[in-house]
Amino acid sequence: MKKKLLVMTVMMSLFLTMPALAFGPGSGRCLCDDQGFMDYHRGILRKLNLSDEQRAKMEDLWVSVQREVRPLREKMFDASVELRRLWLEASPDEHKINAAQKEIRKVRETISDKMTSMRLEMRNILTPEQNKKLAGSRWDWGRNRGMGYGPRGGERGPNVPCPGKYF
Repeated sequence: MKKKLLVMTVMMSLFLTMPALAFGPGSGRCLCDDQGFMDYHRGILRKLNLSDEQRAKMEDLWVSVQREVRPLREKMFDASVELRRLWLEASPDEHKINAAQKEIRKVRETISDKMTSMRLEMRNILTPEQNKKLAGSRWDWGRNRGMGYGPRGGERGPNVPCPGKYF
């Protein structure tokens, strides 16, 4: 009886600790090096042969926009949590839900406008030849995506930039 209890306890503890041990190297870890934006978009930017001055301007622009957008993303997250809370009420209030959705749309629109402005400013940093290369590359300024958003097609795992680097 005691042996069965001991075996069951060991097996249960192994079963419960397995998820913690399953997290391997490179799974969701960030690149906390000095490359930042340039490393995140290394594929296309390497093909553009940017000068040191261009790299510095792009990095500064990226950092400044990320600092501006972060509070907006936090506001959008808070509004999303509030919307979720409103939907979970026993009798949801239609006006409150619509107001929360409008706030989320407004913040998303503001973020989108800021990102568009950043992309246009980055295009102004490039030379005409570099802009032609960029236009022909089918590259998304938001992320250098492959075939999708998941682990096989998007920037995941060890290629995720360190979120704490700029803030």
